[in-house]
Amino acid sequence: MGMLVLFVTLMIEFVLAIYCVATKQIHSKLRSWVRIAIFSTFVLLTLSSVIIWSFSWVLLAILLFILAVIGSVSLIRNKANTKKYKGSRIIGKASMMTLALVIALVPALIFPQYKLPKVTGQYDVTTTTYTYTDENRIEEFTDTGENRFVNVQFWYPENADGTYPLLVFSHGAYGIKESNTSTYTELASHGYVVVSIDHPYHSFYTVSDDGTTTLVNTEYMQEISNSNTAGSYTAAEGYGLIQKWMKLRTDDMNFVMDTILHRSENDSDPIYQLIDTEKIGVFGHSMGGAASVWVGKERDDVSAVVNIDAPLFSELIYNTEINNFEASGDVYTTPLLNIYSDDVWVQLDTISTYAANKTIDMNSTESYTVHFEGAKHLSLTDLPLFAPIFANFLQGEKASIDTYYCIETQNELILKFFNYKLKGTGSFEFEPTY
Repeated sequence: MGMLVLFVTLMIEFVLAIYCVATKQIHSKLRSWVRIAIFSTFVLLTLSSVIIWSFSWVLLAILLFILAVIGSVSLIRNKANTKKYKGSRIIGKASMMTLALVIALVPALIFPQYKLPKVTGQYDVTTTTYTYTDENRIEEFTDTGENRFVNVQFWYPENADGTYPLLVFSHGAYGIKESNTSTYTELASHGYVVVSIDHPYHSFYTVSDDGTTTLVNTEYMQEISNSNTAGSYTAAEGYGLIQKWMKLRTDDMNFVMDTILHRSENDSDPIYQLIDTEKIGVFGHSMGGAASVWVGKERDDVSAVVNIDAPLFSELIYNTEINNFEASGDVYTTPLLNIYSDDVWVQLDTISTYAANKTIDMNSTESYTVHFEGAKHLSLTDLPLFAPIFANFLQGEKASIDTYYCIETQNELILKFFNYKLKGTGSFEFEPTY
């Protein structure tokens, strides 16, 4: 939609400029009426939901509104135009207008309008946010002595009776809690209470209940960047970073889960009364997937884990003799579904942070592995829908798999797995490769 709007508005400006040059007149009244017409059309398209209003349209709306006001004032004043025609002035104004339109439409081009993935459940879904403060931890990213806080968002069935399994999600290295919203919505529509966690200072940004925005920690971002650059860290140093990252992540997840379980018994808030505390699953993408596998290993009340494109850090050890990583060989007893993109799939046979992923099928009492051929790492999030240009930039190229096929198929698999393990419905049937 952004490209279409840009094309149409630029064509109008181009035709106006050509008409003025061809007739050697300024045509001020015509320009004013065109400005008013464009703004009116934009408003009508927005009200009729042809254009879905969002923050990405704000700059364009402001620009068109200003131009429409200037045009209206000009028509009301109805003063004769005393300016002499100059072709260079017409071309200059057209160039400036073109630049202004391009700038105003940049957000709509980066964050385009898109259709939502399919939601197939019987329940309408609603959402709410909370900020939890951990009285037992001091924030390590600041020197203020304040307690660690964690922002969470719930997706859950609206106007539903009974109780539903709890699913806890952790985002990627510097993602956000909304990273897999289509998945949360699909799960909630089938009778799950899904809570997604923002890990402050690991999250690109997070907003607390009081409106405070917390940005990602730059030192942490540098650690992530360096860890993805060969030779930046020794294997021992990399292993130390993994332990540090995972401790913060798993502490956050354990704190959120314990808080929810406590409030389910002591808080009258309806959302907590919807939760079946005997049925809990955890899942996450990238670093969040690694943390989910770790929590699933440590907690007895977690009955199912989904790892989306993550190294199995909890099953990894650093061997001093070979000065490298290797699988611990421990038996993983929680049912586990691994979902991989091409980016990770090609690393499973290497001696790297993925050294334990290949052996999990042998070291697990119940595990399943799925590969999305043609998918990139971020294909397993909603980012290619929300910001495809940004996703392609971060990945270095566009994924060859169809975006909707990838997301909707992944959502279907995750739903089937949790239904099988937490609700005891059906069997988990899947293809090794999609």
